[in-house]
Amino acid sequence: MKERLVRFDWAIKKLLRNKANFEILEGFLSELTRQDIKINKILESEGNKETPDDKQNRVDLLAETEQGELLLIELQVESQFDYFHRMVYGTSKLITDYIHSGSGYEMVKRAISINIVYFGLGHGRDYVYKGLTEFRGIHHDDILELTIRQKKRFENIEKVSDIFPEYYILKVNDFDSLAKDTLDEWIYFLKHSEIKEEFSAKGLKKALEELDILKLSKAERAAYERYIEDKRVAESSIKTSWFEGKIVGVEEGREEGELKRNREIAIEMLKDGEPKDKIKKYTHLTDAEIEQLKRMMPLI
Repeated sequence: MKERLVRFDWAIKKLLRNKANFEILEGFLSELTRQDIKINKILESEGNKETPDDKQNRVDLLAETEQGELLLIELQVESQFDYFHRMVYGTSKLITDYIHSGSGYEMVKRAISINIVYFGLGHGRDYVYKGLTEFRGIHHDDILELTIRQKKRFENIEKVSDIFPEYYILKVNDFDSLAKDTLDEWIYFLKHSEIKEEFSAKGLKKALEELDILKLSKAERAAYERYIEDKRVAESSIKTSWFEGKIVGVEEGREEGELKRNREIAIEMLKDGEPKDKIKKYTHLTDAEIEQLKRMMPLI
């Protein structure tokens, strides 16, 4: 059963900041982290500000749990070459922003960075990745643990890794759309804006009720339709944005699916008036294929 639900990125910006809808976020976070997450409040973050970039690129939401942990949810559509670096910067800035001047180091809040990306980030076979900081012995391959005294002093900390930021990456486009567990049900929703009748993941029932497009006010629906239209326009131009406005090369070879990407690149180069030889160099297309694209240009 396909439901007409708003996209999760728009929901983060407009609906999920409402305390009445915390159950939706809590469900998603609980399924992802495999622990019971309760949100205390939504904090001011970069994603609270309206910027031109909001239309197509990214949104974020910053929340504080009842345990005092900081949860940064970032959703990124456009490919970003240095996204891993941005993750480090984001958690580092978050930690320093939320410690009071003069406080001891033990007052540092733990940060959990959750990154929902709709582009090919890194190279790996999975679609959900978790990153922790552990200290492993070079000579004995042992994990550095807290002392008994430290465990007594910091009652809520069991491992050294519990102090450092924790990272999650959800590569939504790499998900095969076969929901094998409750986390997959959430990722299915993130990919398709659809919740199937048999899904039972925490928070999805509430999402089914609150994110229904038909329940939006007239103003909200108009805003949502403008947002979707902006996305359509933007997504037609961001496919090749990782070239930084000008094609500088593509990976060699014709692996499965590469032909489609090369055709998209060639179309952009044709629009820019690039010569055929240069197009062939960067896309590996034949003369006949390029000529065919030229004939199609008025229809694109």
